[in-house]
Amino acid sequence: MRPPLFLVEPGSLPAGGVFRLTGPEGRHAAKVRRIRVGERIELGDGAGQVADCSVVEVGSDGVSVEIRAVRVVPEPTPRLVVAQALPKGDRAEAAVEMMTEVGVDAIVPWAAARSVVHWSGERGERARARWVAHAREAAKQAGRSRVPSIEALADSKALATRIETAALAVVLHESATEPLTAVPIPEAGEVLLVIGPEGGVAEAELTAFQKSGARVCRMGPEVLRTSTAGVVALAVMSARTRRWDLDRGAPK
Repeated sequence: MRPPLFLVEPGSLPAGGVFRLTGPEGRHAAKVRRIRVGERIELGDGAGQVADCSVVEVGSDGVSVEIRAVRVVPEPTPRLVVAQALPKGDRAEAAVEMMTEVGVDAIVPWAAARSVVHWSGERGERARARWVAHAREAAKQAGRSRVPSIEALADSKALATRIETAALAVVLHESATEPLTAVPIPEAGEVLLVIGPEGGVAEAELTAFQKSGARVCRMGPEVLRTSTAGVVALAVMSARTRRWDLDRGAPK
């Protein structure tokens, strides 16, 4: 069984010696997970560094560990990014969690023309903060060495510009005839998957995205919700690359 993973701040992992895990992560390890002396855990900085550790002390506010080895897990390639139209209610957080578990590298919140939800001001900041928190927790649960980034809210114009720079950009659309399973996938660079809102991608947006170089595809005969389409598309693309074939640096 893989040891539990706890996250620390990037750049804070020493190469060896004893490290004290405190704060929310330390209290979670001591009080919730009830980690005991002698147990093996992992510490990750969320940016690719992972330390294999043995617990040497447990206190009320955290645990102390002896760092046995530190490894750097390389970034997977190609880089999978999802532009996710803003879903309604708790479907947004569920989508972020599932995409994180499957292996998304970055999520771009997208204010699509037909999005019912709108982010603005403090409300938008709080909503994005929730996405960040859910991505972090899902990354821990999945034992990921890298926490996916939640980027700034993008409108359709900004998304079209990003499509121009992607190695491959795909808009998922129910009326498309080209299957996602047949699209050639680049070995490197950014693969951008665009997931529309419940009301669908507007025709003007679809035209602009195609002019920027996006391909329009569908995954199958069923019409998926915006909160599930991204995770399914990620699974399809991951299975067609070497992302799931490589050793991701898990301890033996």
